Amino acid sequence: MARAEDRYPALFLPATGPAGDPGGPADAVGPEPAALSRWSLASIRALDLAIATLTLVLFAPLLLLVAFAIRLTSRGPALFRQTRIGLRGAPFVMLKFRTMRVNNDDAAHRALVAAEMSALDAEPGEPRAHKLDRDPRVTRLGAHLRRLSIDELPQLINVVRGQMSLVGPRPALPWEVALYEPWHLVRFEAKPGISGLWQVSGRSYVSMRDALALDAEYVMHRSLRVDLAILAETIPKVLSRHGAY
Repeated sequence: MARAEDRYPALFLPATGPAGDPGGPADAVGPEPAALSRWSLASIRALDLAIATLTLVLFAPLLLLVAFAIRLTSRGPALFRQTRIGLRGAPFVMLKFRTMRVNNDDAAHRALVAAEMSALDAEPGEPRAHKLDRDPRVTRLGAHLRRLSIDELPQLINVVRGQMSLVGPRPALPWEVALYEPWHLVRFEAKPGISGLWQVSGRSYVSMRDALALDAEYVMHRSLRVDLAILAETIPKVLSRHGAY
């Protein structure tokens, strides 16, 4: 079983643990990802390209309308660009429709994620993963875009570019990765996805630690068949708006 530093070298430059620490990431091993054939990988990529391209073409008028509405109702660009960590720890710029006010303070969000990674419990069924309830940074239009998951449509461009997939682990922020345990890093054996096992399992009602476990579970058992099943479940989940805010 390969060491974590060999699998994800981009995440270990510079070293993330104290020098000489035997329990640091450089000595860590984790669960093994599913071994996919070239045919399976090519099939998943073909599915990504076909659906992402078709959706971008069909929804082009809606995308332009949303972009115009964002510019009209709040100061700042229509698109939000943010560095995320992708396949094998490589950073990329993820696109979303901007749903927050510009130049906002993310200290409260970082504290929430840190608390969840420390395994602090929340009440069952309470929205808790990744997002603040009634986040004051979110604009009025942005709240509607989030509930309808329209803010994520520009990520289809990332899919066409090959940086993301339709199905995969949640795109991770660099500062979040610094909080991960070594076994979480198996999630970087797959491209991050617009949807994923975490999303169809409850979205914001799944804790941060449970979402990471679901990401690892997906990577260990991923296949074209699994991706198709998750995509089939994604549509009714999005339409129901369960866990979206």
